[in-house]
Amino acid sequence: MKVEFAPLNVPLERRLQTAAVLQWVLSFLLLAQVCVGFIVVLIIHNYWFLYVPYLTWLYFDWHTPEQGGRRSNWVRNWTVWKYFKDYFPIHLIKTQDLDPSHNYIFGFHPHGVLVAGAFGNFCTNYSDFKELFPGFTAYLHVLPVWFRCPLFREYLMSSGPVSVSKKSISYVMSKEGGGNISVIVLGGAEESLDAGPGKFTLFIRQRKGFVKIALTHGAYLVPVFSFGENELFKQINNPEGSWLRTVQEKLQKMMGFALPLFHARGVFQYSFGLMPYRKPIHTVVGRPIPVHQILHPTSEQIEELHQTYLEELRKLFEEHKGKYGIPEHQTLVFK
Repeated sequence: MKVEFAPLNVPLERRLQTAAVLQWVLSFLLLAQVCVGFIVVLIIHNYWFLYVPYLTWLYFDWHTPEQGGRRSNWVRNWTVWKYFKDYFPIHLIKTQDLDPSHNYIFGFHPHGVLVAGAFGNFCTNYSDFKELFPGFTAYLHVLPVWFRCPLFREYLMSSGPVSVSKKSISYVMSKEGGGNISVIVLGGAEESLDAGPGKFTLFIRQRKGFVKIALTHGAYLVPVFSFGENELFKQINNPEGSWLRTVQEKLQKMMGFALPLFHARGVFQYSFGLMPYRKPIHTVVGRPIPVHQILHPTSEQIEELHQTYLEELRKLFEEHKGKYGIPEHQTLVFK
């Protein structure tokens, strides 16, 4: 394989963008393990005056990720996130105004490998979110397992993510006065195993819990499609039924998160590595679906709203795909 090296005269701005994304990828892949290892080292060497106060505080703080989290505007304002956003770059597009007197559930699609569009748009203060949706607060819901890692959970929460548990989503949707948005990547870990350039398979047919929560709280549903999300990485070929896919699916069920074997470009060369490709991401927020509160929805009511959501999601994709270079014949596949 011929290696294509980056030129030496790359502008400083682009080098800073690359550094910003590199630290984000490494944080996603390694920081949780480093934090757990650090706590283990403190325990082994009996630095009780460090780990005992923290673990005691952790015991009382355990449910914070299910109670709105603990975001820090100082962290969300770090300049590194500006360079992160500009690397791809990431864009947020609004198709219709939202009423801040309501609460909303944004269904984010597709998952992609690392969900860069969701993080860039809803977990930093460098997206256009506040300008496009004034008066709203967005909460990106992620796997609960990340909040079980000591120290790492504090760093993660500082950017705004909260748990994707039913209790956590209900907490956000129960806030009075409106103006709250739960952003849920509905395809989840399972969908990440199908992510790759030119793929538009969404694991959504059996995902109905978000619909029930929307009905229970009267939260409006909004489909969101992030064009370019699946173009950032390639995966080692893992078709359904293959030994690799079988192993990945078994590991996912055991651990609660997936392990896609992805690759893209490197830091100083463009041929291989774990850095995402510089592909633009356009996250398009669709039309809201009004939802009337039903405290005890029936399975028929859940199914009806779920079908309405799928129809709106497909319409959103069809209306905007041409703007972002997707062939006319390409359609969404729901699994």
